[in-house]
Amino acid sequence: MSIDDWIDIGCAGDVPVRGSRVIHASGGDIAIFRADGDEYFALRDRCPHKGGPLSPGIVAGRSVTCPLHNWLISLETGQACGADVGCTPTVRLMVKDGRLLLRLTPAIERAA
Repeated sequence: MSIDDWIDIGCAGDVPVRGSRVIHASGGDIAIFRADGDEYFALRDRCPHKGGPLSPGIVAGRSVTCPLHNWLISLETGQACGADVGCTPTVRLMVKDGRLLLRLTPAIERAA
């Protein structure tokens, strides 16, 4: 895999701490989250519960709370936490020289 396989989506500093930014992709929106400690994560912007957007949710630690039904979703794995069951796809994300880079594979593009 080369750097050519990655798509530059912008400056890492443009994503607020404990916040998100949405990237529109042909397979569906992708939410870029920034946790404390400048950790960045990328998930499909769809809760596994009812399909609502995760991007407006509250980021705490390495998880986001779905704003519609309060499901807690791991930013690392996309898995619902606690008694809830479900998973939203993660997307490969890299920070290089202050830039955010996404790797969209054909499987990710189809996982709308």
